[in-house]
Amino acid sequence: MIPRSNDPITAIATAPGKGGIGVVRISGSNLDGIVAELFNVPLKPRHAHYLPFDDAQGQAIDAGIVLYFKAPHSYTGEDVLELQGHGGPAVLRRILQRCLEVGKKWGLRHAEPGEFTQRAFLNDRLDLAQAEAVADLIDASSEAAARSAMASLSGEFSKEITALNERIIHLRMLVEATLDFPEEEIDFLEKYQARPTLEAIISDLQAIRRQARQGMILREGLHVVLAGRPNVGKSSLLNALAGDDIAIVTPIAGTTRDRVIQQIHLDGVPIHIVDTAGLRETTDEVESIGIARTWAEIERADAVIHLQDAREPDDELSEAITKRLPARAPILKVFNKADLLGTDQKMGTDPDFLGSVPISAKTGYNLDVLRRRLLDIAGWSPGAQSPWLARERHIRALEAAEEHLAAAHVHAELDDQVLDLFAEELRLAHEELGSITGQFSSDDLLGEIFSSFCIGK
Repeated sequence: MIPRSNDPITAIATAPGKGGIGVVRISGSNLDGIVAELFNVPLKPRHAHYLPFDDAQGQAIDAGIVLYFKAPHSYTGEDVLELQGHGGPAVLRRILQRCLEVGKKWGLRHAEPGEFTQRAFLNDRLDLAQAEAVADLIDASSEAAARSAMASLSGEFSKEITALNERIIHLRMLVEATLDFPEEEIDFLEKYQARPTLEAIISDLQAIRRQARQGMILREGLHVVLAGRPNVGKSSLLNALAGDDIAIVTPIAGTTRDRVIQQIHLDGVPIHIVDTAGLRETTDEVESIGIARTWAEIERADAVIHLQDAREPDDELSEAITKRLPARAPILKVFNKADLLGTDQKMGTDPDFLGSVPISAKTGYNLDVLRRRLLDIAGWSPGAQSPWLARERHIRALEAAEEHLAAAHVHAELDDQVLDLFAEELRLAHEELGSITGQFSSDDLLGEIFSSFCIGK
């Protein structure tokens, strides 16, 4: 669990390595004392000051821009001090050390991963979905993912969830009021049109869940393993999909001994392609290790491309591989080297190739079809754009909320006989949706989320 004390915290907020500028950030409930010791001039909040950064002996470490934000008008909702100097690692470490020396009497300590953003959440500057979007924006690997992460950070996802929850709360209020005054003998379901209202809520929740699933695909992508016997063109296919010479390609069987991973983007969706060692029986110790790692990758895959030579469809070794492939992940059978058959059109009707994708990694034949099939496996709709990113926990919460609303609908079919059960299912759905924005969240959940952030954010 990340510390939740009120100690002031500090960290280098820029990424490790050399850069033009680097930022050291401090956040706390009152930083006036630290500011006074670091600088001999008063700082006007929200104004840039160019000042020297001195060590304990008064010698200049660096000089740069100082920004002071007074609570609650800051990222964390606390006082925040930012020192923007040159981006050399040694310089930034010295500035950070000086801050820790000065702030020791006030309990200043090094920030834990994600602690600045955690404080922003705890001080109601961000809800939980927005806080997660901060990390997603930093980690975004495509323009589409970055746009959607920014939409989440701006509160688009949270607005959808909050609006849906407000409708559930209104329905809860009506049914619980009815339960509190049973002597009124009101036909609640009919008078307040509870059934159509609930059906409309369920329909809108399903639409949000579909959008969220698109957002999760855009965030997490698809882990695809290329598998097959040696010399079927796995490395050539990786290079063709990546548009670069990522893997070594030779006519010698067993050239690839270890996995080679390359991320590509299809329609903005990250696809993590893993080239692996050819699968066969071998006495070569190094190749055997590579083959063992191939099977380990296959077990973890979201999808497997079982690549075969189009000239030898379903040969004995490929059949043996097929039997061993796990059932948990989709298997896409792909036949490479279609150009060597002399007629690509023949493969569209040949029974050996039905349900598969014939391609040529060398000429590019049918690679566009393969890319579309990968997006289909990912569950991505062509041309679709999620208005926000989503995480697996969001999907689970939406699915659980939908299950509770479906149960409430079943109770509604029994008229007013089980209104207490109807109300309970609404309450549970409300809590599931509230967990997305942090309205209902455990300390363990918060610790898991914020500890995955980078230090300084």
